[in-house]
Amino acid sequence: MSISGLFILDLKGNVVISRNYRGDVDMACIEKFMPLLVEKEDEGTASPVLVHQGISYTYIKYMNVYLVTISKKNTNVILVLSALYKIVEVFCEYFKTLEEEAVRDNFVIIYELFDEMLDFGYPQTTESKILQEFITQQGNRLETVRPPMAVTNAVSWRSEGIKYRKNEVFLDVIESVNMLANAQGTVLRSEIVGSIRFRVVLSGMPELRLGLNDKVFFQQSGASSRRGNAGKGVELEDIKFHQCVRLSRFDSERTISFIPPDGEFELMSYRLTTQVKPLIWVEATVERHAHSRVEYMVKAKSQFKRQSVANHVEVIIPVPSDVSGPKFKTGAGTAKYMPELNAIVWSIRSFPGGREYIMRSSFMLPSITSEEIEGRPPINVKFEIPYYTTSGLQVRYLKIIEKSGYQALPWVRYVTQNGDYQLRMT
Repeated sequence: MSISGLFILDLKGNVVISRNYRGDVDMACIEKFMPLLVEKEDEGTASPVLVHQGISYTYIKYMNVYLVTISKKNTNVILVLSALYKIVEVFCEYFKTLEEEAVRDNFVIIYELFDEMLDFGYPQTTESKILQEFITQQGNRLETVRPPMAVTNAVSWRSEGIKYRKNEVFLDVIESVNMLANAQGTVLRSEIVGSIRFRVVLSGMPELRLGLNDKVFFQQSGASSRRGNAGKGVELEDIKFHQCVRLSRFDSERTISFIPPDGEFELMSYRLTTQVKPLIWVEATVERHAHSRVEYMVKAKSQFKRQSVANHVEVIIPVPSDVSGPKFKTGAGTAKYMPELNAIVWSIRSFPGGREYIMRSSFMLPSITSEEIEGRPPINVKFEIPYYTTSGLQVRYLKIIEKSGYQALPWVRYVTQNGDYQLRMT
């Protein structure tokens, strides 16, 4: 993979900033990009890669700018897109956001970042914490800055000589549940999107080894047959690792071994396409009265283990746009009408497992016919359940190995939260 040129464009296709890496493509070809994109969008055939006269344009849109690469070679598109998203992530770390104004205000630093992040069109140093050690926003200083050793080391994401008085590792397993269910309770679509995130407070250059109840590992080791149900593994899909993970060891031993960056980072993300039982089920009964009043009875039921508790639960029930005079009666939590959302928001701070709550509301309604025209959007549910994973993923062990032999404390936390969680109304 090699990028010949990199551009940041505004929404009209004007070049805000650009960098020529290889000199093998005429940079003026970027003028063809926006007309080509508009043409493809009009035809309904737009894709992340556009090809015109032997030149490949790979692009992403972020806020009010386009990041576009050009190349004549047969590039690895996934790698190019990953590099573009990494550039966005680094720029957001530096400038808090990536917009046209931020690019114009910081073009000197952006040129420096372009030179360090890509070398002759190949991705090089992409860790923002390492880049921030020698590319600073104090542009008026004229002294020579020596790049940190991490830039030339095999471990380019962690600096040497890090010291802490107390060594700790915080690990979060966070799963988001995406679901669509009809009014009869049948799940039409469901998936779990998860990530494992770390906050590392460790001295030196430690190696961490993480073991999960991965289905492939249990099949290889025969652990599932020895342990029965206790050894039930989870079949992870679409696994994406941070660059620090040794992929060869994971393929051979199913052990996640890595030297971690300092501070916070996402170690891996994964997905499971599986039938998920609704964790919080909501039924809404709508009763109309002579074109003047509408009443809602909403029943929310938690369908997870009794020892677990869902926090910060919000049930968002759509209502017609022309209602007025809201009245509420809740068995738990508080309810309020949000006219900007055309919805009732029922908030329950703490929702234990195996419980059921009812909320009643009524509105004055000048015209009931408008609802038929508007349609009926689904109910949305927001929640967070600590110490709980829907997939059953568990951390079997987390080992910390460092040559000085210090003792470090690992902390593990599980959280399940809503993703795109929708329940259709009758």
